Amino acid sequence: MCKEYVLVINPGSTSTKVAIFKEETVSHEKKLEHAVDDLKQFEKLADQYSYRKTLIEDWMKECGVKVDSLRAVVGRGGLLRPMPGGTYRVTEAMIKDLQTGYQGEHASNLGGILAKAIADEADAESYIVDPVAVDEFENLARFSGVPELERKSLGHALNIKAVARRAAEEGQKSIDNANFVVAHLGGGISVAPLLKGRAVDYNNANEMGPFSPERAGGVPSGDLMRMCFSGKYNQKEIMNKLRGYGGMTAYLGTNDVREVEKQIEAGNQDAKRVYEAMAYQIAKEIGAMATVLKGEIDAIIITGGMAYSEKLIAAIKEYIGFMAPVMVYPGEDEMLALNEGALRVLRNEEEAKIYEEEVEI
Repeated sequence: MCKEYVLVINPGSTSTKVAIFKEETVSHEKKLEHAVDDLKQFEKLADQYSYRKTLIEDWMKECGVKVDSLRAVVGRGGLLRPMPGGTYRVTEAMIKDLQTGYQGEHASNLGGILAKAIADEADAESYIVDPVAVDEFENLARFSGVPELERKSLGHALNIKAVARRAAEEGQKSIDNANFVVAHLGGGISVAPLLKGRAVDYNNANEMGPFSPERAGGVPSGDLMRMCFSGKYNQKEIMNKLRGYGGMTAYLGTNDVREVEKQIEAGNQDAKRVYEAMAYQIAKEIGAMATVLKGEIDAIIITGGMAYSEKLIAAIKEYIGFMAPVMVYPGEDEMLALNEGALRVLRNEEEAKIYEEEVEI
């Protein structure tokens, strides 16, 4: 049978996104929803493997796509050991870390497990691409000021790397010969300087950087400490203030930038001030990361869901436009990025990395 398809698997907490690509074109895609009651039977996330695998295979049958027609299966990378970016072949050592949840349990840990299982049945290759665990920090970036608290590399690596590759191609360059500052603007915000393709620094979107629609970002540490020990809040309440119900949500009661823009148009001055403050903080973080590249910047790239907002982009550009050309890639097409990672290897444009050769085990 002709092997012509790439199956992409992106597991979420209550769903699994799947897509079948023929080269760059999607032939089938679906979001497989998982009822909470169905998931309750599994003690650990890794235990959901067979349940989700069956749903994926049933969906493929509905699409009329046979397993034997797959040339590769690529899954969303999980919370593995700190590792360089790139496309990785799924190995037994990787599977072991995904099953045990080396850096924590997360639905994306299932991506590599599912990819390997289905690919083995198809006699095809299995990969993951630029997982959250990508760590290309320079040593200086790890210092926090408190020796016990090392800064960690956690960010939207998959999308950041994908848009950087597209920007490099548009500039007729290799990503390995280009410098970018990339700002991923979503529910959380990651801003990364890419030095010759390597993300040598990041703000951790859960703990640092600008406030976002749902997260507080960097906050005054002394005041936060006093709040923690005030006796007014428990740990969960503090965490909610920092992540989930922080940022724009805390100020305005919504995480929807479009709703805030409507409030501004209706004359809401509070909404206007918060919106402007968020744009200001995003621009300030971009400026900070530009210093890491010592001003040698091919372009500033803005991506993620909020990049659809022309109003927000214009506000940010007022601050950063003098530094470098600004390129905008709205949205976060994870499925496309995963497929592109597999295709680069299948076309011999890039060599697949081996997990146990790149990390300390």
